[in-house]
Amino acid sequence: MADQYASIIIDISHEDVDRVFQYRIPPALLPEIRVGVQVCVPFGSGNRTRNGYVVELTDRPDYDKEKIKEIISVTEKSITADTRLIELAWWMKEQYGSTMNQALKTVLPVKKMVKARNKKIVETVAEQENDPSQCSQEVLLNPEQQSIVDDFITAYDSGDHRPCLIHGVTGSGKTEVYMALIDHVLLQGKQAIVLIPEIALTYQTVSRFYSRFGNRICVMHSRLSAGEKCDQFERAAKGETDIMIGARSALFTPFPNLGLIIIDEEHEGAYKSETTPRYHAREVAEKLAQLSGAALVLGSATPSVEAYFKTEDKTYRLFTLAKRAKTGSEMAAVEVVDLRKEMENGNKSIFSERLQELIRDRLEKKEQVMLFINRRGYSSFVSCRSCGEAVKCPHCDVSLTLHNRQRLVCHYCGYQIPMPKLCPNCGSPYLAGFGIGTQKIEEMAAQMFPEARLLRMDLDTTSKKGGHEKILSAFAKGRADILIGTQMIVKGHDFPGVTLVGVLAADVSLYAPDFEAAERTFQLLVQAAGRAGRGRKAGIALIQTYMPEHYSIQTAAAQDYAAFYRQEMGYRKLMHYPPVCHMLCMQVAGEDEELMSRIMDAIAQSVQKHFGETAEIIGPVFAPVYKVHDIYRKILYMKHENYDILIKIQKYVKMRWDETESCKKLTLQCDFT
Repeated sequence: MADQYASIIIDISHEDVDRVFQYRIPPALLPEIRVGVQVCVPFGSGNRTRNGYVVELTDRPDYDKEKIKEIISVTEKSITADTRLIELAWWMKEQYGSTMNQALKTVLPVKKMVKARNKKIVETVAEQENDPSQCSQEVLLNPEQQSIVDDFITAYDSGDHRPCLIHGVTGSGKTEVYMALIDHVLLQGKQAIVLIPEIALTYQTVSRFYSRFGNRICVMHSRLSAGEKCDQFERAAKGETDIMIGARSALFTPFPNLGLIIIDEEHEGAYKSETTPRYHAREVAEKLAQLSGAALVLGSATPSVEAYFKTEDKTYRLFTLAKRAKTGSEMAAVEVVDLRKEMENGNKSIFSERLQELIRDRLEKKEQVMLFINRRGYSSFVSCRSCGEAVKCPHCDVSLTLHNRQRLVCHYCGYQIPMPKLCPNCGSPYLAGFGIGTQKIEEMAAQMFPEARLLRMDLDTTSKKGGHEKILSAFAKGRADILIGTQMIVKGHDFPGVTLVGVLAADVSLYAPDFEAAERTFQLLVQAAGRAGRGRKAGIALIQTYMPEHYSIQTAAAQDYAAFYRQEMGYRKLMHYPPVCHMLCMQVAGEDEELMSRIMDAIAQSVQKHFGETAEIIGPVFAPVYKVHDIYRKILYMKHENYDILIKIQKYVKMRWDETESCKKLTLQCDFT
């Protein structure tokens, strides 16, 4: 029998080895070696043992076979990726400008086996289900929902697997539609992946799916240990489960026969990776669906501008759910309060007179309230009334946030100090907190409504494992009257007892230095309003703002996505922002501020010289937060209608970067939009 060889990507995070190396397969290992398996190989002149991934098999040696080294072993307990995931990793490498190693580590993130199998959210949910007999019971769909299901099944069975966008108002029953689609796919012997944006949504989502599908589901999220994640992937690869529910990483579940990918709340920023490769789950899911012959379904009450844009050119099919699913449940009435007028009338509290009135009314009626402010902590910052200086983080270009009146915390690097008695700048004792966070809101609410039972949900109260589930479960069971929190409380949750949602400062997200600031503000406000009145009782959403005239606030109050989209697209076209074009953001960072600036200027000049006639180049400019953890950062923006041009620019800069010795002291990060 002729010798067999394997092309292997070596598991080293270095550009110099971002290529395949050929190894001979020992006869004893032939039954175990296949594309995607992880192996141990000798590497380099010292034959150090390294792990690697098999990406190709062949019987033809690339060079003198006497010089080809031999695979040592197959990595014990490793999970094997199929050819489809290897192809996906290669696509991600090209699409997002990463190395193949980085892409493979994203697609195959887990290598360790679990030691214990008793820490799964599914089991937690199962224990809390009052009636296990409810499993597999179907929900009767309304005509709107059934129409979508019928249209999808007809297209799916005919081979039309174009991505679909379900634009459904809050409470329209998108989840019931998802489950009906999954039912159809499962009947064909295929599997489904359901993505949710945040861990905070996991508990309720899993509960609903568990009541329908029981132990056929698995759960994947960031709070699971490496071993627990591996256990879930193992179950999927062995065919022991049919449905994977989880955040972004769940997308890479090694199902043998994937038939459907669902991305719930597809507009959420959590679907964009913050590490290299900086991929977007929506884009990767679309590619994975193509490679798998699967269908992709996106759902949101506030679709991303990018996704909705694709429905206009028929790249995506558009389905609409215009009404709430529950009989008697209507969209909440929305009121806007101008905080400028509150100030003129002498009310300096963050609680407007109208909000106070509505909260008291709900407490008397034994109904629940949600209060949303997108800022955790006690105060936004602490400053000196004598010299005017804010107390800043010594490692980051931001002010410290006051927590519990006793400690100052940097929300970027985690640096913290006790609340100083004297100003660090001038020695004055006149230090005070300014701005308001969730902790301050909780304290004010306790003073204003002493009879109310309060819960607070933010990063501080949910940092421990199970923190989200504990708070959400308590509120769902009526153990609190008012839930105070950051944006994690206004996304996807269904609490029938909530009849009032108060948005305390709608302007916070509008001030972000980001072309998507208006879109994010609109989405947050509509999602927040959607938490009210989801039962049989009418709901009210109160939006407090200093900018009631802004189109994102006006259209959110009217809950009119079409009007917002028209206004936003007018702005995007005028300013030449995505999705009208594509954009590449290059960030150079380093401890040496002078070197970082000099290298970034050199990059900008070189890009301008070679691509300035075709691409629009902006910068370099300071990053929104210039210094983080003693690292200085500058950004260069490039725009072009042709994505391939931006890929060429990225590869050109990366080539020059690798040739420059001084760049080894810096980092280069590329982000495509």
